[in-house]
Amino acid sequence: CTSLISQMKDKEAYQRLNFLYQAAHCVLSQNSENVELARFYCFTQKTIARRLVLRQDPSVKRTLCKKCCSLLIPGVTATTRQRRKKRKTRFTVVRCLSCGQTKPLLNNPNYCLWVDQPEAQLEQHKPGLFCKHAVLIQAVLCIEMSRFAV
Repeated sequence: CTSLISQMKDKEAYQRLNFLYQAAHCVLSQNSENVELARFYCFTQKTIARRLVLRQDPSVKRTLCKKCCSLLIPGVTATTRQRRKKRKTRFTVVRCLSCGQTKPLLNNPNYCLWVDQPEAQLEQHKPGLFCKHAVLIQAVLCIEMSRFAV
């Protein structure tokens, strides 16, 4: 009962975050001088995600500057350069044009994000003691909420 309510709230919050991200892109695509408005949208997006403790997709986080919350679009608000450390490791260095913050991103085709690995999925974990107590607490809360709903 309560998990369904929290899932609906999370869905609405993710829709709001998606709208703000798309609005920032749209503002910059119409006029590249609207950097401040796009930064405001991205800052609002980051604030909402932090306040509601929501995880954002890594592809979204890579396109936001951690220092000034600007949307990093190559050629408009950021520059990208290819760098090499030693011989094997290659990086794409994204530099924000607003604040100068750099973000190195590893260029490894074999690299897999932790989010994409099977261990990261909650459904595949075996329910432990904590999960059993959480299910019991949810059942009790549903019963209590149904009493007051009348």
